Amino acid sequence: MFLFLVVALAVVVAAVTLAVVGGGDGSGPLPEAAPERLHDPLPPDRPVDRADIDRLRFPLAARGYRMADVDDALNRLAAELAERDARIADLEAALAGARAAAASAPAQQPPQEDQQ
Repeated sequence: MFLFLVVALAVVVAAVTLAVVGGGDGSGPLPEAAPERLHDPLPPDRPVDRADIDRLRFPLAARGYRMADVDDALNRLAAELAERDARIADLEAALAGARAAAASAPAQQPPQEDQQ
């Protein structure tokens, strides 16, 4: 009985090895897998906003990037974009206020010099 179990175990190990290696057909141990691509890349036709960064997901790889590092970088980029957008909105509001104040102020003319 023990001999039968050892032979059965050897047959199973050989079958699994042949399945992984490919049976010796010369094509290599495993077929090459096509690399994953981004399904929703950043838009090329308009500026990137916070929602684009939130939707961006990198594909997983066996020896690729560390997800925590990329997530930290994306969080930082998203925060910087949000800060930039808020600063631009503040500057545009200040510019609109300055233009409104300049338009409502009476136009002062320089004093006329006496002509001789």
